Amino acid sequence: MTDTQLLNPTRDDFAALLDEQLSGRDFGEGQVVHGRVVSVEKDFVIVDVGLKTEGRVPLKEFGQGEGASLPKAGETVEVYLERVENAMGEAVISREKARREEAWTRLEGVFEKGEPVMGAIVGRVKGGFTVDLGGASAFLPGSQVDIRPVRDIAPLMGKEQPFSILKMDRPRGNIVVSRRAILEEARAEQRTELVGQLQEGEVREGVVKNITDYGAFVDLGGIDGLLHVTDMSWKRVSHPSQVLAVGDTVKVQVIKINPETQRISLGMKQLQSDPWEGVEAKYPSGAKMSGRVTNITDYGAFVELEAGVEGLVHVSEMSWTKKNVHPGKIVSTSQEVEVVVLDVDSTKRRISLGLKQAQANPWEAFLEAHPIGSEVEGEVKNATEFGLFIGLDNEIDGMVHLSDIDWNTPGEEAIQRYSKGEMVKARVLDVDIDKERVSLGIKQLGGDPMEGDTFRKGQTVTVTVTAIESGGIEVRFGDENAPATAFIRKSDLSRDRAEQRPERFAVGDRVDALITAIDKASRRISVSIKALEMAEEKEAVEQFGSQDSGASLGDILGAALREKQGSKD
Repeated sequence: MTDTQLLNPTRDDFAALLDEQLSGRDFGEGQVVHGRVVSVEKDFVIVDVGLKTEGRVPLKEFGQGEGASLPKAGETVEVYLERVENAMGEAVISREKARREEAWTRLEGVFEKGEPVMGAIVGRVKGGFTVDLGGASAFLPGSQVDIRPVRDIAPLMGKEQPFSILKMDRPRGNIVVSRRAILEEARAEQRTELVGQLQEGEVREGVVKNITDYGAFVDLGGIDGLLHVTDMSWKRVSHPSQVLAVGDTVKVQVIKINPETQRISLGMKQLQSDPWEGVEAKYPSGAKMSGRVTNITDYGAFVELEAGVEGLVHVSEMSWTKKNVHPGKIVSTSQEVEVVVLDVDSTKRRISLGLKQAQANPWEAFLEAHPIGSEVEGEVKNATEFGLFIGLDNEIDGMVHLSDIDWNTPGEEAIQRYSKGEMVKARVLDVDIDKERVSLGIKQLGGDPMEGDTFRKGQTVTVTVTAIESGGIEVRFGDENAPATAFIRKSDLSRDRAEQRPERFAVGDRVDALITAIDKASRRISVSIKALEMAEEKEAVEQFGSQDSGASLGDILGAALREKQGSKD
């Protein structure tokens, strides 16, 4: 450039000079730039950021207290350039924001690599704590402070320690860190090392750290194992607190190790002798034993025969007579009972017991006291569509089938004569001990009127009127316990047509009639008053008169009636 050009620069010349002056410098708003300390005043540090532009940085941003390193005139420092020039012609710069930007850049690199970062907890905020990561502030959620809840955070405050960065959002200025992740990683490494040292079947001592409903966690020296409630004792344990307490030192055996999940299963009962060894010899089928009820369920009750050996009394084996009753209404917890061994499966560790088998079979006792054919009396418990149930001895019921209620009346009609609670007599027809059934019969109390020669054709019987109908009358006759019934049609009520009127009879009237037919297959007996009158007339004619005697029918019948009356007297 010539001297003339230097004295009279053009706009292009000025732009070129400016570019030459700024070339190689990190100069721009919103960036971290290098500046030269011009002077250090009482509260501010004057920094030249170039272009004859100076800015003031509060002295406290360079550090406070003992050990703080304050800048000196002529030193180069990094500051954050917010504005090149404010209203007073000064640059707006910040040392603290420069440190923050520097920290963000460093932390982003650490976050990408997944490495831990050092920091210190400096304050408490809602939901967690504030952590200083060397110029950048981060949020530490309360759940990420430790593996277990921390009651007192004071020992951790201000202490430099490693943290893991969970999340970074530079535009919003958010960083979320976790101390728990670091501890879990360290514990996982330690756990892996310890798991490698353990062997299945090994016996170790440990300390009970926690108790749950399903077991207890035991510390084996840096690694926890689960002692399940079923592995604490051979006998039934309702809750782990019955056997252990937090802080107890216990001797356990390593049952199983899962290398993938690093879960360790422990056992205490494995260090004791197995009570199920030789159980089949100790408890043979059919043996009567004593035991204690330990647990009651909907399907039965568990009875302890000895420590660690329990058997199940199924609800169906609890009572001979109480079928649909909850086991809790038959036995109670801790009750001493006598049971009979029904079956033993040592492989599945199951023993089937019977409570009712230890008691007398009520059906056998009933058959002994009431043999088949004997007469019993009981209360009507229920009437169903197929018969009557009658309560008998020892809380058992007997059934009278519809067909065994009455000889002549259909069962559906005969059952209507009985009501619940009524006392009735019946005869024992059959006792099935295996099926637990007693068959009874009411009609068998009297003989079958259709059997034998109780009634025969041509026999005169005295009948009792039981019902009056338009077409005739219903009558009953024979043994009161097993009466026969018949229907006398209107045309059979009299030989005189004028007297063939059902209404001239009344219920309860007793009249003589002649049996005209017996059908045992259909259980029907036909009787007729008309036939009896005609038979008596024929007999009178044969005895007291003849066709050429000259006597009138009135005379003959009169003599027959007088003789009949005399024989009655």
